[in-house]
Amino acid sequence: MSAEDLEKYETEMELQLYREYRDIVRQFSYVVETERRFYLTNRVEMNVRNADGETYFEVEMSDAWVWDMYRPARFVKNVRVMTFKDVNVEELDKPDIQLPENGFGAE
Repeated sequence: MSAEDLEKYETEMELQLYREYRDIVRQFSYVVETERRFYLTNRVEMNVRNADGETYFEVEMSDAWVWDMYRPARFVKNVRVMTFKDVNVEELDKPDIQLPENGFGAE
């Protein structure tokens, strides 16, 4: 496999992953970003821990989806991450009313 073939394959995998993300993102309540991964999840708990004077974060998630094109299964039941790096947790906006994209009801 040439470098060009490999790059084309990776580009296709990224596009497939983005499409999957776009299709499922509304099923989740939180986005969690760590230095290594990006997660969608419905439950997240983050605790600050100290050991030998070092501070680290322990993040536990359940019912999660992992942005990783090399994983054969991106849906995971439970995830536990321990890291010394930054962790970003955001609650996703869930609008109460969603208008259909097909223009239904438009004059």
